[in-house]
Amino acid sequence: MLSVGSLLKNKREQKKLSLTDVEKQIKVRAKFIAALEEDRWDVFTSKIYISGIIKNYSQFLGLDYRKVLAFFRREYELKEDIRFKKRVSKRYFSPDSKKAVWAGFLSVFLLFIFYFIFQLFQYLKPPQIEIQSPVTTTFRRENVIKIVGKTEKEATITIFGERVYQNKEGIFEFMFPLHIGNNILSVEVIGANGKKTVIERIFKKTQ
Repeated sequence: MLSVGSLLKNKREQKKLSLTDVEKQIKVRAKFIAALEEDRWDVFTSKIYISGIIKNYSQFLGLDYRKVLAFFRREYELKEDIRFKKRVSKRYFSPDSKKAVWAGFLSVFLLFIFYFIFQLFQYLKPPQIEIQSPVTTTFRRENVIKIVGKTEKEATITIFGERVYQNKEGIFEFMFPLHIGNNILSVEVIGANGKKTVIERIFKKTQ
């Protein structure tokens, strides 16, 4: 009587494929493929494992896996008291499958480490300051210019000892008086981590 195992084996032999060839393609060890072809279902942990292998194996051989699975279910129902082995799932996978699983775990672990290091670096680095306006540094008629800058919204900004407050986007403004010659603007920013950044800009007023 033709069984699911013999059906798969016959199709494999027709295609002149070895068990090793199949193992490389569907990532299931050859000994489990052989057990399936010999209808030794007690080698596996459950009916679900068998169904999964049958589906992949059938698709690889070019068979309609739905029909093969239906054939398997009918055959399965005729057999009673199948005792599945315990903890076979680790041996169920081929070496290539195990490598892929470990590579996946390693990738996730490394991503977590890199993310943690990145966040730590972001936390420990000094705050950044950007002076957005004015763009020009030389003036003639202006007595006062408006300084517009941007930094972290949690940072503390001090200009000439005066506390300057930023908005929710981190934008701050400061009215800077000019006198003839070079005018040095010094902006001190202390981040939430206690790190400090100081930048200076020179604005020149000509006669």
